[in-house]
Amino acid sequence: MVVPFSAGGPTDTLARIMSDPMRKVLGQTVVVDNVTGAGGSIGVARVARAAPDGYMLSIGHWGTHVVNGAYYTLPFDVFADFEPIAMIATNPQVVASKVSVPAMNLKELVVWIKANQNKIQFGTGGVGGASHIAAYYFLDRVGVKMDFVPYRGGAPALQALLAGEIDLYMMQVATAIAHVRAGKLRAYFVSARTRQSAAPEIPTADEAGLPGLYTAVWHGIWSPKGTPRDVNIKLNAAIVETLADATVRARFADLGQEIPPREEQTPQALAAHHKAEIDKWFPLMRAAGIKSE
Repeated sequence: MVVPFSAGGPTDTLARIMSDPMRKVLGQTVVVDNVTGAGGSIGVARVARAAPDGYMLSIGHWGTHVVNGAYYTLPFDVFADFEPIAMIATNPQVVASKVSVPAMNLKELVVWIKANQNKIQFGTGGVGGASHIAAYYFLDRVGVKMDFVPYRGGAPALQALLAGEIDLYMMQVATAIAHVRAGKLRAYFVSARTRQSAAPEIPTADEAGLPGLYTAVWHGIWSPKGTPRDVNIKLNAAIVETLADATVRARFADLGQEIPPREEQTPQALAAHHKAEIDKWFPLMRAAGIKSE
């Protein structure tokens, strides 16, 4: 299972949580292989070029299998060169501010942003990353354009927000919730249709006043294009059984990762969601001119 990021990150952690239960179901070792570089594209490319026999899989997310297709010029197609197996987790995002920002809810925040848009510092974890794309989408919905302050990753951006160096940052729920509960940050909404079990106190975008503003760093698993259907069915069954394991579910919950309902764990559901995300985000990124230089 090729993880396109370094060891210890969210994608690597999910892969390692799943590897042992999958080993027991499949009756063979599941090796987690970290192949880093180019925002995850090098690892994903390795799987795209692999033999379609089910022995090399790609675990990735919204960034690696959607955003990178618009951001980079790639030697593979993020959709057409893979066979969907299953979506395994989703982690929506929240707009958070430092506590000195006067807005107490989303409606007040939008008024404050429009009144101060030339002064506000909106941080991101890097150009083309999840926090950047989601923040652009949020501001586009409220009718504001501004420059972002890019950092070299999510951790430095979060530290800048906690230190008061920037005013706003859009991050995954799991990253924000401990700081929100400690009173160090203020969260305005979660970009999902339903409130999250990891943070039930944060309203949805619909509830807060921006209906339909949904973004999430969702994870899936794919095989190379041309992998036989019976192989993918066997792999899907192993993943579904793994996601039903109580220990796996508890560990995912600890990370703030929501496991999709059983009916959304099918190859067909992943394919439909993957295609819908490409249709949504590619035009937005191109309109914004967000691409690798």
